[in-house]
Amino acid sequence: MSRAKGDVAEDRACAFLLENGFLIIERNFYSRFGEIDIIAIKDKVIHFVEVKSGLDYESAIQNITKTKLSRLIKTGYVYLKKNSIDAAFVYDALVVTPKDIELVENITL
Repeated sequence: MSRAKGDVAEDRACAFLLENGFLIIERNFYSRFGEIDIIAIKDKVIHFVEVKSGLDYESAIQNITKTKLSRLIKTGYVYLKKNSIDAAFVYDALVVTPKDIELVENITL
């Protein structure tokens, strides 16, 4: 997928999160381990959000591999340490398709 399509999916994801009561803290946070697409907060819980887009849910969600999730988790810890944050946090996925957006909360290995 091109970077432009990815940016459109992330913009749609941010709009979805805002509409659902999240506050966007940061986008595209990088560490040596990888990138977190969106960092948001809702009800005092930090949400590290991986945005995946595709023509349908299945093709998008399959792109969250064990390796990708491991990098996401490591990068989340870097963000927390770098910003001296001691708060509850979860790792989520936002699946963006042409017709729908679905939040998959608390993804794990």
